[in-house]
Amino acid sequence: MAVNYAVQAEVVDIRSDQPKKDDIFLVDTNVWYWLTYTKASTSAISYQITDYSTYLAKALAAQSLLLYCGLSLAELAYNIEQTEKRLFCSSLKAKEYRHNYPGERANVIAEIQAAWSQVTSIAVSTDITVDEATTNACLNRFQTQLLDGYDLLILEAMDKAGIVQAITDDGDYVTVPGIRVFTANRNVLIAAGNQSKLLTR
Repeated sequence: MAVNYAVQAEVVDIRSDQPKKDDIFLVDTNVWYWLTYTKASTSAISYQITDYSTYLAKALAAQSLLLYCGLSLAELAYNIEQTEKRLFCSSLKAKEYRHNYPGERANVIAEIQAAWSQVTSIAVSTDITVDEATTNACLNRFQTQLLDGYDLLILEAMDKAGIVQAITDDGDYVTVPGIRVFTANRNVLIAAGNQSKLLTR
């Protein structure tokens, strides 16, 4: 079933956009996963690997500022571990895989360290303190914006840093008013076009 996105953000198609020197982008975890994880193609659609890596290369060439949120490490590590477990033995439970196969655990750690090293070598951190004020803000946002827990916190980090542009394949971000979502997600682009939220810069 197709997702019915209620588009509140401005949406930019990365396949036709040229990043600018004064652009500041928060790069979402899914994009970091496809760019930095050696086995990302085993769980991605081809455009996710090619379109996002091409756009990030253009952004770096244009000297745009790329940002990551420290919270992305938790999500990236989880996604890499899940993919490694699936490739090793999909029937294993996560705890069995993590505790009973030390050689595999060492491989997971190496993959995560290599991926995170790439993230931190090309982007700058924008962090957030997860305190009561932050969690309350997330809970308030949760009522009107259709985001998961990781994204609520990353959005708070963006908000506190004054960042309004995100590169992501995650359509949930388009439910957030006041931001600009840079994506190659076809369903999001169609929804944005139909709702007059597709922006050409």
